[in-house]
Amino acid sequence: MSATGYFTHRDCWKHEMGPGHPECPARLDAIEDRLLVSGVGDVLTRREAPLASLADLELGHDRLHVAAMQGLTEQLADDIEAGGPTHAMIDPDTALNIHTFHAALRAVGAVLAATDAVIAGEMENAFCSVRPPGHHACRSRAMGFCVFNSIAVAAKYALERHGLARVAVVDFDVHHGNGTEDILSGDERVLMVGFFQHPFYPYSGTQETAANMHNLPIPAYTKGAPIRELIDKYWIPLLEDFKPEMIFISAGFDAHREDDLGQLGLTEQDYAWITARLKNVAQRHAKGRIVSSLEGGYNLSALGRSVEAHLRVLADV
Repeated sequence: MSATGYFTHRDCWKHEMGPGHPECPARLDAIEDRLLVSGVGDVLTRREAPLASLADLELGHDRLHVAAMQGLTEQLADDIEAGGPTHAMIDPDTALNIHTFHAALRAVGAVLAATDAVIAGEMENAFCSVRPPGHHACRSRAMGFCVFNSIAVAAKYALERHGLARVAVVDFDVHHGNGTEDILSGDERVLMVGFFQHPFYPYSGTQETAANMHNLPIPAYTKGAPIRELIDKYWIPLLEDFKPEMIFISAGFDAHREDDLGQLGLTEQDYAWITARLKNVAQRHAKGRIVSSLEGGYNLSALGRSVEAHLRVLADV
């Protein structure tokens, strides 16, 4: 079997939030281009992301939230037909176009399909190159560029649909994964560890909401070496003690030193190191099972290089 799956869908390119928005379709192009020129794409098993079912979405989201996003899309289509605006605003940073709902269903569907394939042993691990991202999406609210929370839904899916006993969620985006915390907080079958710049949007994560949530707030301008030390000191012992049967990664690459949306100082070598440490835990306790999904990362060159570094470790190339 090929070790690493790569899940995406062209619907994820159709979601856009207006000219100049950093969370744009070109992000996926940057990843595809980098995997092409580096040759890393040649060793991946490519799969098309299916649409997530509404029943699966409701593992992590209120039915009313899902219905609201669908209804907003239908209303937007009517407004456009009547000559109205092409986007509907959810918050000052987040908008829907008529393709957003389908793109978000593909994003969740990618992570669920990757979970199925990895648990079935068709591949050891997988990366989902999808958008919109998910980790700010709460149980009943879209926010922060995010509509549905792919990783939180997938963690619940692995537990409820596949009967796993323990899963870990790791979030290394520059922003706190408040939505994932909202959905998974208090579920003793889940261990969540993360680091993020603090103080910074969404201005949460410094208070432990439950015993299964472990956050590392990091001051702006911190570079890779001290972050590596914190991971070895805090994350790794927690993960070793928890012995997860699967690891899910909210893979945001906006903590890169070239990314203007944050002020942390990581490089692609740091992302490779973090991935290797997580892969080591997965190989000891989880049969190597990792599913990673794209979150942030807005400097296109840095994003492409960082995803390449992440995938080189996952795929052993």
